[in-house]
Amino acid sequence: MPIAKLTETELSEALASLPEWRIVAGKLHREYQFPDFVHAFAFMSASAMEIEKLNHHPEWFNVWNRVAVDLTTHDSGGITAKDVELARVLDRFALRMS
Repeated sequence: MPIAKLTETELSEALASLPEWRIVAGKLHREYQFPDFVHAFAFMSASAMEIEKLNHHPEWFNVWNRVAVDLTTHDSGGITAKDVELARVLDRFALRMS
C-alpha cells in the first residue's frame, strides 16, 4: 500500500523546515554546490548507504561540483513524508562535505 501524499498544509510546513528546497515539476528539488568534484562525489557516495537503508532513492544528477536532487514517491504519485525525511538526510550529509 503506497504511503499518503502530503497535503498542501503538510507540504508548506515541510518546506518551512527545509529552506533550500522548493517544489519543481511536482517534486522536492534542491541543488547543492560543493568546492569541487571530489566533494560532490563524496556527498553522493556517503549518502548512498543511508539512502539504501531508507529504501527510498533520489533522482539526482551531478556535473562537476554540483548535485541536483529531485524527490518524489512514484508509488504515491507525489511528495510524501519519505521524501521530506530523505531531504533532511541529504542536507546533513551535504553539511559535512562543505
